[in-house]
Amino acid sequence: MPPPTSSDSAEVRCRRLAEALRRLLQRAGDPPVAAIETHISWVLLDGRFAWKVKKPVRLGFLDFEDLATRKRYCDEELRLNRRLAPQLYLEVVPIFGSVDAPQLGGAGEPIEYAVKMRQFEPGALLSERLAAGRLDAAQLERLAGRLAHFHDEAPAAGADTPFGSAARIEADTTQVLDGLAAFVAPAVLSALRERLDARARRLRPLFERRKAAGRVREGHGDLHLANAVALGDDITAFDCIEFDPGLRWIDVCSDIAFLAMDLLAHDRPDLAFRFLDAWLAASGEHDGLPALRYYLVYRALVRALVARIRAAQARGPGAHPADHPGGPDYLGLAQRLEREHDPRLLVTHGLSGSGKSHLSQRLLERVGAIRLRSDVERKRLFGLGALHDASAGPGEGIYAADATQRTYERLLALAMHSLDAGYPTIVDATFLRARERDAFRDAARSRGVPFTILHCRAEPSLLRERVAARRAGGADASDADLAILERQLAGHEPLRDDERAAAIEVDTGGPVDVGALAARWLAQGRA
Repeated sequence: MPPPTSSDSAEVRCRRLAEALRRLLQRAGDPPVAAIETHISWVLLDGRFAWKVKKPVRLGFLDFEDLATRKRYCDEELRLNRRLAPQLYLEVVPIFGSVDAPQLGGAGEPIEYAVKMRQFEPGALLSERLAAGRLDAAQLERLAGRLAHFHDEAPAAGADTPFGSAARIEADTTQVLDGLAAFVAPAVLSALRERLDARARRLRPLFERRKAAGRVREGHGDLHLANAVALGDDITAFDCIEFDPGLRWIDVCSDIAFLAMDLLAHDRPDLAFRFLDAWLAASGEHDGLPALRYYLVYRALVRALVARIRAAQARGPGAHPADHPGGPDYLGLAQRLEREHDPRLLVTHGLSGSGKSHLSQRLLERVGAIRLRSDVERKRLFGLGALHDASAGPGEGIYAADATQRTYERLLALAMHSLDAGYPTIVDATFLRARERDAFRDAARSRGVPFTILHCRAEPSLLRERVAARRAGGADASDADLAILERQLAGHEPLRDDERAAAIEVDTGGPVDVGALAARWLAQGRA
């Protein structure tokens, strides 16, 4: 892909227009009108509305030089973003008059078009909240659930389209790497290209299976932290890709990978894996895990290219390209993610209320692990939502012996997907039967990965207190009640001596040093 080009006169004309529009809006209101420039647009903020004007630029991945094209993509931007943020996207407004004396509305031939949006409060972007220390895991969990629903409702790519095919995925990656060639040392790109090409070849069958299964959807396509926003209690995304259908008709895992990658780039792996954990629980997209790392690397490379294009535009024509444009080191992250590979398996063991889910959540944030919850996956097997109350008598309904066996078999299959993708993997279940634990230990051994049991214990009185409180709250996937706990207390199979050698025992009745716990897990199996 060649370096970005555009008509210098068109670029200057657009800048004059943006400044004239700023003055026009300023005359109509009191707050100072802010002008924000990106690599492909100008955005004017007048205190109530945001007015977005596309630049007449031609880059390797878009061409906005023609006015009719800009109008068409304004209309697309409105349509597409109303899917996730209808409260923000209002209309496409024609601009009349001249470059230096524009009018919003009027007669004659429009000279430009603007997407009119409702302006949100300063500091509402997730990128801003993260920088201010105000982005919490609960907000990301709500966004993960919203995106899972959004993807389920979005149309799937037809088999006769190129979208989401192995060839298209590899071509998109090649295009980004070619674009980076104008900025990055050849040796760096050559090594990345070689590793990504090899990974893509291995993933081709999975890419095609995912498309055939309907997991290539018309998604967002540009889901980084600055394109997600808090609107009161609502968390949503906006500013999706409108200029290239192939960049938004993608595997849903690729869509989600963008936000997770951006959290990693901003040194928040805890939030990245908490977001992934919530999305996987809501979506059940675990079979896409082997492709997730490829998508994380690709998304990091996209942001690395965008950062360099923006820096080049800011320096002006003829400036020498810079390899380090400032901000997060997306290129370095891509290199690190491509090399990371630490498959290891941890299963929890403990009675209901022993703190398995709480501790496994804290552990996955610290380590960067994929978690599978039996309470969630059991209900998914039977077509139920995670918070659906499926409680029944002991050994009845979805908790009958055959249903429990199917649940553990499903957990094992999903854990193998995660391990094969190279991730530390946590299976959060009671594992009160030795045969269940043995099946997972044997599977780990067959793959040559370390196996650990996290044995959680607490006093029976505390277990009863926790189970009663959880049932009363109704906000957890577990259906365990006091009757089930009493049955577990009377009839579980404790760890054998040979199992204790692979176990980490934790008393959850007091404070737990999760950092030390993570270090013990990661140390197991190392030479």
